[in-house]
Amino acid sequence: MTEKPIKLLEGAYNLQNEADNIAYYKDFAALYDDGFADALGYNTPNALAETFLEIATEADRPIADIGCGTGLVAGALGLPRDVIDGYDISSEMLDKAREKHLYRAVYQANLKQALEAYPNDYGALISVGTFTLGHLGPQDLGNLLGFLRKDGLVCITISAAHFKAQGFAEFLNGLHDAGKITSPQIRTVPIYAKDDHEHAKDKAHILSFRKA
Repeated sequence: MTEKPIKLLEGAYNLQNEADNIAYYKDFAALYDDGFADALGYNTPNALAETFLEIATEADRPIADIGCGTGLVAGALGLPRDVIDGYDISSEMLDKAREKHLYRAVYQANLKQALEAYPNDYGALISVGTFTLGHLGPQDLGNLLGFLRKDGLVCITISAAHFKAQGFAEFLNGLHDAGKITSPQIRTVPIYAKDDHEHAKDKAHILSFRKA
């Protein structure tokens, strides 16, 4: 195992703002699938796809893929492209996703800002690898609920370290107590399938609930 995939990962964890994200993923996009996902055995796209397909219904469409990157989750889902839209801050990552013909539409968007310019009638919201260190936090999740119609399904991964450090449990309890979401369900999975690197034991929570 070379050091480069780990450096790519840890560089992503250290991003601080919109400009950092745009600049970093401009170069990371070309390496993302082979130099990161394949090299480290990135497992969560497949794990989330499995969970989503177990719990979703035909009514949970169309789907917004938040932080879609190069389209790994959409590829794992294997659904028709006309039911899923991709959102990402990086135009270079979206270019890679377009090449795979997985999405009905893709949108370059800063998901920490107001979202009124985008569709708000999605039946489901999915995300892998975006609720993690250097990326989106609990308040951003609350903001993204505006994408969904009533009873819309949320199925996302949150790195376990980020979940704890950013107080996601308390935030979700607040949303539930306020009658804004159903009781969240959590499944914990390894982020990586390969065990020959220093992040091999990292975990993610697959979080699912519905907008009330």
